[in-house]
Amino acid sequence: MSARPPVAGRVTVQEAAESTGPRGARAVLLDIREPHEWQAGHAPGAVHLPLSALVTGAPLPAQAQAVPLVVICRSGNRSRQAVELLTARGARAVDVIGGMEAWAVAGLPVVDARGGRGAVA
Repeated sequence: MSARPPVAGRVTVQEAAESTGPRGARAVLLDIREPHEWQAGHAPGAVHLPLSALVTGAPLPAQAQAVPLVVICRSGNRSRQAVELLTARGARAVDVIGGMEAWAVAGLPVVDARGGRGAVA
């Protein structure tokens, strides 16, 4: 069985975790889900900026400025839209195939707003 070729501008959850994780992060994981989704569960260390704010021109949080961005949503649909908006602003951004749903299925950590075990909403 051959490995699936990478999709331009998209990464798997494993690639996202490796590039944004605590061991020598090369990028910032930007979660663009709405506040109730973020509070229910997100990847540890992710930075939050809802797509609704991004669409209206909100600036990126300080931690997400001038660094490569790995953009995640619930399933991967909104993150593609966010990547288009971000690249139009000059950011280097890719989206995560399958979003937080795939992240959780892969057994990667999900925490809630208080740092406890979270769930994907």
